[in-house]
Amino acid sequence: MDRYWSFNTHRLRKAMLLARRLLFLEETAHKTAHLTARLLIEQTRARGVLPALADAEFQVYSQWGDDGIIQYLLSQVAVRPAERAFVEFGVQDYREANTRFLLVNNNWRGLVLDDNPANVAIIGRDPIFWQHRLTAARAFVTADNVNALLAEHGFAADLGLLHIDIDGNDYWVWRAFDVTRPVIAIIEYNAVFGAEHALTVPYDPAFDRSRAHYSNLFFGASLGALCDLASAKGYAFVGCNSAGNNAYFVRRDRLGALPALSPADGFVDAAFRESVGRDGRSTYLSGAARQREIAECIAFDTRSNSLVRVGDRLGAG
Repeated sequence: MDRYWSFNTHRLRKAMLLARRLLFLEETAHKTAHLTARLLIEQTRARGVLPALADAEFQVYSQWGDDGIIQYLLSQVAVRPAERAFVEFGVQDYREANTRFLLVNNNWRGLVLDDNPANVAIIGRDPIFWQHRLTAARAFVTADNVNALLAEHGFAADLGLLHIDIDGNDYWVWRAFDVTRPVIAIIEYNAVFGAEHALTVPYDPAFDRSRAHYSNLFFGASLGALCDLASAKGYAFVGCNSAGNNAYFVRRDRLGALPALSPADGFVDAAFRESVGRDGRSTYLSGAARQREIAECIAFDTRSNSLVRVGDRLGAG
């Protein structure tokens, strides 16, 4: 028995040592990434206004190059000290998120919301939670509760950045959002809808992307719909990330030298392929095949204020 316990104690010690080494390597990698990012930030700042947002991209915690875009916009847009706060919806466990680098590098305070309590618990155990002024809460964000949620958690005043990525009612939530006017807004768009038309999923407070259509391609809003809404709210469209899923808007009174773009000029098609078949297996559709897949879905045209068949509006069968 003593030999058994001795053997297992030895294995446990080795496992703990390995875990500490892995943690050290992860921390070292993050420090290196942060130092590299700061060099890139200074290089980008020295270049002034860039031809496209993609030219500013780098990735530390963001899924794509959005960490770099956010830092670039902060170098071009006047954000007052009182506005150094952000809100991001749909962050999962916040290990990979577009505002995490903003929190760590710029020391902004932030509110992150996710509808999965397990994800919120993970965030609460992350060292970043006590190291920085981060609030994490469980919430299924809708157009009906978005303003109350910000007020509840103390983010209804000045706000520097709002990020909406909820794979569904993004358009409707932003349209209802009026508790404050963030300087910068990042809204996920659905590139499958193209750049020309103004389409969104019809409002359903219980919208679920995987239930709306088996392909996972029917969600969110087109870039055109978001740009129309942005204009009505007093924002200018300044571009998209190179992945083709996030659109960037800046308040017109803070635009500075940044050029305002049309949807046609700034549209970026999504390169990633996330479609699935009826059996749940990946189908890797791209191009017009994605539009044909959701041709029978009923979308809402925000310009005509009417329900339309996606295939009829996009000419996709």
